[in-house]
Amino acid sequence: MQLCIFEDIYYDRLEPLIFSRPTYDLICGINSLRAKILRAYPDLRYTLHCRQYLEPLVKSKNPSIDVNKIEDDECLFVNGRILAPTDMMNLIPLIGKENKLYLNKETIIAARVSGKKLKELKTNLFDLLSMSDFDGIPTEQVEIKHIDYIWDLINNNRQQIQCDYQFLMRNKDERLLGKIHPGAHIIEKDQIFIDSGAEVKPGAVLDASNGPIYIDKNATINANSVLEDAVYIGEGSQVKSCARIYDNVSVGKVCKIGGEIEDSIILPFTNKQHSGFLGHAYLGSWVNLGADTNCSDLKNNYGFVRVYVNGEIIDSGSQFLGVIMGDHTKTAINTMFNTGTIVGYSCNIFGPGFPAKYIPSFSWGGSEAVTTYDILRSIETAKRAMLRRDYVMTESDEKLFKKIFDLTTKERRKRGYPY
Repeated sequence: MQLCIFEDIYYDRLEPLIFSRPTYDLICGINSLRAKILRAYPDLRYTLHCRQYLEPLVKSKNPSIDVNKIEDDECLFVNGRILAPTDMMNLIPLIGKENKLYLNKETIIAARVSGKKLKELKTNLFDLLSMSDFDGIPTEQVEIKHIDYIWDLINNNRQQIQCDYQFLMRNKDERLLGKIHPGAHIIEKDQIFIDSGAEVKPGAVLDASNGPIYIDKNATINANSVLEDAVYIGEGSQVKSCARIYDNVSVGKVCKIGGEIEDSIILPFTNKQHSGFLGHAYLGSWVNLGADTNCSDLKNNYGFVRVYVNGEIIDSGSQFLGVIMGDHTKTAINTMFNTGTIVGYSCNIFGPGFPAKYIPSFSWGGSEAVTTYDILRSIETAKRAMLRRDYVMTESDEKLFKKIFDLTTKERRKRGYPY
């Protein structure tokens, strides 16, 4: 039996974060969606399925894992958009007498496949999977959560921080491994983990009264900063002095974080280190927010936030929703974003007032005027930003940049941008 974590045809609901990564590499809580699936089936050999243009990237990051290839005679297909519970093997067992398709209403959660149907699927791995690929397989409904839109990741972040924390703590006897300076305040220390090499400076407050706090290796919590309730700070990241990090915040590795943040997920290598509010937001990697960049996450009429996603206006069903921002995007000082704003991949946003609530990838400008961000200039900027973290942009990274530029040309043309 082999495990295949796959992408389905609804991946594009997760734009712009999925332009540069498969759906299962998005973070919710402490870990990626992929990591949650793998820990549910810990002894199973696995393969990864992804869009064709992402295949070189996925292979380079996973050199020992087959990509878009299945070799075994039995396979458990698991949708990369699910939030896999730790007891998933009880809900979807590996052993069964027949093929079985597991659904949550109309969404594919997983499928156990062998025989002739698996042979057919092996030949179709060059494409995204859909319900039609599993035609003829008996179905069973199962209560396992899945992610439809980016705000589902934000809204489930608290529960996933708690779940991931419990899983990661299961074999740990000692929890305060890093250096805690005199004058730091640790509240509910049994719900706090500080890994080796991490530092908590004088005056910092870590309050886990209403949710666990996990400080990863070599992270620094600077003086007089406050972290409250269900917070994850990634390896090598810095929380700047006087930062206020409230409930349900996940920060990836090698980030610099400051100002006021709540209910947000920030992917690795991103800087939001200055004053300014970020709430109910999701930021990609290599993002830089200028000083006093602020996002609104609540409408003045307290209504549900409507969002432009993949050509449609979608009612998020959420009263709180801030900015969703793709990789390599930058903002100038004093930039403002309205509730439910989507900012694409590799944008440069500046100027007075609120820019549009949907900003296509490779946009340059703000509320007064927007044009296309030249692809060569955007790549050169990305190279400089990555070198600051001792990361050299590879040829495959550059090809991916150009591919995303091509994939997003239609959206810019619809808004009259010059090519």
